[in-house]
Amino acid sequence: MEDAWIRGAKFLIVDDQEYNVSLLERILIRAGFENWRSTTDPLLIDSLYDESAPDIVLLDLHMPEMDGFTALKLLRSKIPEQQYLPILVLTADVSSEAKQKALLGGANDFLTKPFDKSEVVLRITNLLKTRYLHLQLQNHNAQLEDRVKERTSELEKAKFEILELLGRTSEYRDDVTEQHTQRVGQLSGMIARELGLPASEAELIRLASPLHDIGKIGIPDRILLKPGRFTEEEFEEMKTHAGIGASILDGSLFPVLQVAKVIALTHHERWDGRGYPSGLKGSDIPLAGRIVAIADFYDALTHQRPYKQAWTKEETVEEIRKQRGAHFDPEIVDAFLKIIER
Repeated sequence: MEDAWIRGAKFLIVDDQEYNVSLLERILIRAGFENWRSTTDPLLIDSLYDESAPDIVLLDLHMPEMDGFTALKLLRSKIPEQQYLPILVLTADVSSEAKQKALLGGANDFLTKPFDKSEVVLRITNLLKTRYLHLQLQNHNAQLEDRVKERTSELEKAKFEILELLGRTSEYRDDVTEQHTQRVGQLSGMIARELGLPASEAELIRLASPLHDIGKIGIPDRILLKPGRFTEEEFEEMKTHAGIGASILDGSLFPVLQVAKVIALTHHERWDGRGYPSGLKGSDIPLAGRIVAIADFYDALTHQRPYKQAWTKEETVEEIRKQRGAHFDPEIVDAFLKIIER
């Protein structure tokens, strides 16, 4: 595989002397190389490089109009830093100054004129072997990056599925449709975007809000599934689901679960301070909690539960209008109404 690639490697030969170009071509033919472009005009280097996409460049140092040092600078500007593309300098100047300048300019090796045919083939072959190994390494790294991206994508999908399943556990016993959490998530995300939140923040709220009632798993069925109104004691026990949910989600390092904890704890707080569990008021209530408060209220009222019949959408929207500045943040009510109107 390596030998075949080396024989088919693409050359770019640049030397202002036609004799040198012809000699190098003959050497390449006899060595079994098959693919090259050549020129005696250094001003054509730029276009020829783009057209031929060479694997190795054979470059004369002393040329008219554009010398090899200028050509080296041009070539290195076109070769990405992470790519190894060898440049083999052709020169009759064996001074240490010329070699140092060429090496500093990006040359990889030297061929001294007049050419020794065996040396030409050996130096070219060694440089191409390095080029081949570098390309293999790049290809391997690219494959690894693709695999990492694939696994990362799978983990992201798994994370979102787990979030959805966790959200569904909270509604499993008292939501006939088993879609309440997802509807609250979608509506909360829409409200967040309507408020002008950055896309990343709106998405976090959309993903986190389905966990708003996860604390219900700690509420006994005798209360959660009770038809009709709660007694005062039952309602007090029902209210503990906010703190239970926050405790379940506490301590996570993931931003989405950190937001979910805030939502679980605060989505029953009221703008006027009469909510629970902490009686927070106004902007002291975290924004995510204020957003989910409306989304949860709207969806809960417009769908049947064991303890109530469904309201119409019109009745629910009218009630939210009435609760503007009391139960709900006025700005969020306005954003919600714009969504409903659309």
